[in-house]
Amino acid sequence: MSAAVKYTLGRIGLFVGVLAALWPVDLDIFLKLILALLFSAALSFFLLKGWRDEMAEEMAAAAERRRSEKERLRAALAGDDQADGDAPAGGQDDSAAGQPGDTSEPGRGPSA
Repeated sequence: MSAAVKYTLGRIGLFVGVLAALWPVDLDIFLKLILALLFSAALSFFLLKGWRDEMAEEMAAAAERRRSEKERLRAALAGDDQADGDAPAGGQDDSAAGQPGDTSEPGRGPSA
């Protein structure tokens, strides 16, 4: 199970537990909900520290993967990942480009 799911379920469970403990107290329901939210937040700070740290590590690893993938894609688009530095990305020789009768571009015939 994902650390984020565990942490979220833990927070919800603490809230429900604190709300159940406050239920018999003679207070307005809105005040009970606010108190349950505050107490469960304070308890989760101490009781769910391990799950929170685990979730933060997972999120940091995912962010690092996204960053490295983004850099890899940018390098590929810029042409930095070519095997040999003298061949263009299309695999064609630049000296033949623009010659009369060149039909390398799809959908275009020879120029007159």
